[in-house]
Amino acid sequence: MAPRPDAAERFAPGAQFVAGRLVPGTSGRTQTVTDPATGAEVLRYEPAGPADVDAAVAAAAAAQPGWGAATPGERSEALYRLAGLIAERAQEFAYAESLQCGKPVRLSTGFDVPGTVDNAAFFAGAARLPEGKAAGEYSADHTSAIRREPVGVVGSIAPWNYPLQMAAWKVLPAVAAGNAIVLKPSELTPLTSLMFADAAVDAGIPAGVVNVVCGTGPDAGEHLVSHPDVAMTSFTGSTAVGRRVAALAATAGAGVKRLHLELGGKAPFVVFDDADLEAAVHGAVAGALINTGQDCTAATRAYVQRPLYDAFTDGVAALMARVRLGDPFDPATDLGPLVSYAQRDRVAAFVDRARAAGARVVTGGRAPDLKGAYYEPTLVTGAAQDSEIVRSEVFGPVLAVLPFDTDDEGIALANDTPYGLAASAWSRDAYRTARAAREIRAGCVWLNDHIPIISEMPHGGYRASGFGKDMSAYSFEEYTQIKHVMQDITGTARKEWHRTVFTL
Repeated sequence: MAPRPDAAERFAPGAQFVAGRLVPGTSGRTQTVTDPATGAEVLRYEPAGPADVDAAVAAAAAAQPGWGAATPGERSEALYRLAGLIAERAQEFAYAESLQCGKPVRLSTGFDVPGTVDNAAFFAGAARLPEGKAAGEYSADHTSAIRREPVGVVGSIAPWNYPLQMAAWKVLPAVAAGNAIVLKPSELTPLTSLMFADAAVDAGIPAGVVNVVCGTGPDAGEHLVSHPDVAMTSFTGSTAVGRRVAALAATAGAGVKRLHLELGGKAPFVVFDDADLEAAVHGAVAGALINTGQDCTAATRAYVQRPLYDAFTDGVAALMARVRLGDPFDPATDLGPLVSYAQRDRVAAFVDRARAAGARVVTGGRAPDLKGAYYEPTLVTGAAQDSEIVRSEVFGPVLAVLPFDTDDEGIALANDTPYGLAASAWSRDAYRTARAAREIRAGCVWLNDHIPIISEMPHGGYRASGFGKDMSAYSFEEYTQIKHVMQDITGTARKEWHRTVFTL
């Protein structure tokens, strides 16, 4: 079994990263990082308050002009070095991620860390390829060109479910484009975000370009969003908090900020009657249970055409029952705990209310006899389309399955949600999958798979799931400002168009 790292020793200087070094917070409060698999205290630290946010923003504002003036090649080289350092420190990152989140080490080492390395390498390349129209004479008397310039100081807020990858998704495109950033990770899971910022400095990214403030939303997050020197806010989290972030970003004191919001999801998993049953069953269990279901793109509501419904539910129940819960640091563990006891109790309450309303819990539906914030993989049937467990984001290892009859009905049910982040459709018929891809309203539609992501393709949603993209060249563009430069090429003092204003 892998050893748990000593976070108290690693972060003894403090749990804020400002101007290139770890420093303590000044809020006067105490925050604890807890191992969700054991309930043991991992780190006790003083979280950030408004003064720490001010210091981080000042450091970013001081560093950004120089970093923004660096050539794309210089920024690219630093990001390639960062990718290499994260790869070298892969075990340290993976163990810290598993410690603070309860992720099985198989997930941390096989997904979170390699994905972050690949993201860093991708944005190292993207830094050298800013998109824009070629210079040209779009007007007969002028040459026009497009400049892509940094936004300035970016204030980002990331959630607790993928702390390392979310740090990468926020920091990398912003820094590649020449911005400086202040990142606020969840106060529950700050370890790998701080390690990421430390690695950035070691890679040659100047001190102050990447800063991390670890504090609560009311103390640190809201001050960051409304700070007048922050030009852009990027937020990943719930739709309810996203609305609050949007309101703060629009307040008079905050100025007019650019917003990037990746919010909640309730991904449909649509299985047509000609689907590969084994593939759909395995895809549903993997898609529902990844990261213990704490994933905004997780498969949460499966719609199965009636001829396959019984076989699908039987197959999912049987496979879920074989999933091994245990210590995240044991390589044999399939499913770790939820991030906290509070989150476990929240998930349990969803299932209990569904059961009380008449739904059937086919398997799971309880906290096992294990120390830690564990909850069994759970399959729910018989819930109504308008029920809470079908419509609300549970964020746990819970899959609700409902039947449908016609293709029209299956697609309509998939779209019957305020969200629109991700979805999948399962069929051997290319025409059916093409129709699903066209008609399901979501930022990502997987066909005969669910949840794979790659750095080259964008991640982001429709409607209540927010707007803007993470990863890909589209994400890079989010963090740039477009400037049109137009130059007269005639040398003529009296322009023809002047006559529309005056005649002399």
